[in-house]
Amino acid sequence: MTDPAVERDAAEEASAFSHPAVAPDATASYGEHPDQVVDFYAPRGEAVGVLPGPLVPLVVVLHGGAWRAPYDRQHITPFVDFLTRQGFAVANVEYRRGSALPHQGAAGPVAGRWPDTFDDVAAALDALPDLVSVHLPQADIRRMVLTGHSAGGQLALWAAARHVLPADSAWRLPSPPHLRGVVALAPIADFAVAEELGVCGGASAQLLGGEEFFAARLPYADPAALLPTGIATAIVHGRADVVVPAAVAEAYVAAAAKAGETVGLTLLADVGHFPLIDPAADACAVVAEEIAQLAW
Repeated sequence: MTDPAVERDAAEEASAFSHPAVAPDATASYGEHPDQVVDFYAPRGEAVGVLPGPLVPLVVVLHGGAWRAPYDRQHITPFVDFLTRQGFAVANVEYRRGSALPHQGAAGPVAGRWPDTFDDVAAALDALPDLVSVHLPQADIRRMVLTGHSAGGQLALWAAARHVLPADSAWRLPSPPHLRGVVALAPIADFAVAEELGVCGGASAQLLGGEEFFAARLPYADPAALLPTGIATAIVHGRADVVVPAAVAEAYVAAAAKAGETVGLTLLADVGHFPLIDPAADACAVVAEEIAQLAW
């Protein structure tokens, strides 16, 4: 007998991936590797005409896919397009992910590259002000919100916490990044809990280079270890998510509270993993509203 939760997840995934990819208005490199690029999308649609002033908030999107090679930024472009139709300018960041083939006994493509995945996200965010001024002049870099889905949610939370990384980290910033906030969508936000639950086939441990490096590298990568950030943070998660269970987000929120920080958590009933980035789903509108509340 088929599990109804699995059936629901498959249907939601099929809906989210049914939309055609949307081409960017411009693409720029932040490094020499083919994956070190950012796609830029100008605001469009009726919402643009009612915005106060010539500049609009910038939403930086970090896609998910368990940090694995088969999942690139193309699958999230319908969501990106949805945000532009809400009047936002959008930067869709690509980054180096794991191998395309199983490795060292992994059941599928290995998740992430250490330290390359983190090198790329840090480099992309550092390069954005200059790239935006050239390729997306409508965007107000002073009103920037980070968002990311699943593995991309982890990267968004991490990027907002670089100023609290260990002192010996090459990615550490001397002061908090200039952000209006972070909206993380079903993020893999607590690596220890994610590993306990077997999220994405042990992807968190693979991202850190394997079980032998997990504990040592956790302070440099796990959002739950990088608190408090002082950055406004909201999480949107489906209660019916079987890919990244809501318990992972709840653990992060609890860790934040223990560190003296309040993180907003919106749990959506009867919603799984993929409706958060599906323009055809009501959950996507909830996400846009969360972003708007920070951006404006």
